[in-house]
Amino acid sequence: MRVLFAASPAIAIPALESLTRTENSEIAGILTNPDSPKGRHGTPAPTEIGEAAAKICASVPILKPDKLDAVAREQASSLKPDILVSFAYGRIFGPKFLALFPLGGINIHPSLLPKYRGPSPIQAAILNRDTETGITVQTLAKEMDSGDILACENLRLTGSETAESLGKTMAEKAAVILPEVLRDIAAGTIRARPQDHSMASYCSLVTRDSAFIDWKKGAAVIEAETRAFFPWPLCRTIHNGRELYILKADVYKNDALKGKYSPGQVAGIDKQLGILVQTGEGFLCITELQYQGKKALLWRDFLNGARDFSGAQLGS
Repeated sequence: MRVLFAASPAIAIPALESLTRTENSEIAGILTNPDSPKGRHGTPAPTEIGEAAAKICASVPILKPDKLDAVAREQASSLKPDILVSFAYGRIFGPKFLALFPLGGINIHPSLLPKYRGPSPIQAAILNRDTETGITVQTLAKEMDSGDILACENLRLTGSETAESLGKTMAEKAAVILPEVLRDIAAGTIRARPQDHSMASYCSLVTRDSAFIDWKKGAAVIEAETRAFFPWPLCRTIHNGRELYILKADVYKNDALKGKYSPGQVAGIDKQLGILVQTGEGFLCITELQYQGKKALLWRDFLNGARDFSGAQLGS
């Protein structure tokens, strides 16, 4: 079975590696997004999958089309693929493109579909403080993430996951579940089941603005945001005109702190735990933070260089 593997970010690298070891499967080619400017000088650089593929399967053609037009279809067709496997490629496949694959196309999605269709299911599960999520392999369909389910696996959440740590877990699970699905497809034993579209929910694209802290929200909500937006785009606020990243925080569970503070005001410290900031509901206890352009610091070290921080109003 010849596979065209479509992906862009690093979360798909373990799945690509697993394909090189999957019995009766051969990587016909890699489909990824074009090189884009990176770093201070804007030098064009490949996607994380493009860079990894050059090492993992160096002899395999790598396609980087700007759009999936007739030229891209011709390039893909020349590889004589049997099936399309997509994992966070970032583009919609039209019917003409999908028609190139005798066995159709499948997609790996890091949620329990039909929950969290869309581009940010990992962040959505953290933001909503879910106790469970999972990974799904589905057929590619005309509407985003609406295909029939081929396999899924549930995952319990502890409430301490970040987008980074949960992404790594999903990457590892994808590397296990993908070869199993491909073997079943090759054997003709796969059984698909339609999604319950009435239960579908959706998540939106995460942008830099998504991570700007609204201190009127509750402490539990903001704490979840610090995890969902780590390592990108990072929760941020403003202190004395400077952008300040809140890297790690917890909900403060001690009710001993007294006084009237406005949301976003630094109320003081807990000598054992960290910096306390009033929110719309409860206090957020900040343990690690960073001014833009500076290094990340634990809260005690940060306060040594920010003597005016106590009592400050964050967010303006």
